[in-house]
Amino acid sequence: MTRIAAVSGSRSADSTTRAALRVALDAAADAGAETDLIDLAAVDLPLYHPDEGAQGDSEELKRRVREADGVLAGTPVYRGSYSSTFKNFHDFCGSDEYANTAVGLLATAGGGSYGGTLEHLRSTFRNVHAWTVPHEVGIRGASGVVGETGITDDDVRERTERLGRVVAEHAERLRE
Repeated sequence: MTRIAAVSGSRSADSTTRAALRVALDAAADAGAETDLIDLAAVDLPLYHPDEGAQGDSEELKRRVREADGVLAGTPVYRGSYSSTFKNFHDFCGSDEYANTAVGLLATAGGGSYGGTLEHLRSTFRNVHAWTVPHEVGIRGASGVVGETGITDDDVRERTERLGRVVAEHAERLRE
């Protein structure tokens, strides 16, 4: 069975990123995938230190990513890029974790600009040999359309569900 992991790079208790990723994960599950949410707000992950081995939950988190056929990478937009929480997690993972992995990108913005964030994510995933899917989701004014009960805007919900399905489809192809 195809496995899809979502990584939420938000520490907010009312995270729109985490809520949007759940919508994408539900769509991946509806497409037949087994799903896993990695909520970086709920793990022990100290700042990455290249001279140290396993730190906190790093080995467990790397294993979960490595065992996934596809990854949904989600982050809030901070200062025109992705969150330091996501960056720290991303520093622990390399091409061993992302080899032959389909990756879908999702950014939630409080305002209207998310393009730079998606470009930064795309570039960093390319550097660890991940296969980023062409469909990606940026959500403007996320707190107005994304909540714990889901996504209220039909277009945003459909694009987010499609992201989950596309990642599941590409992950299945990469397994073959």
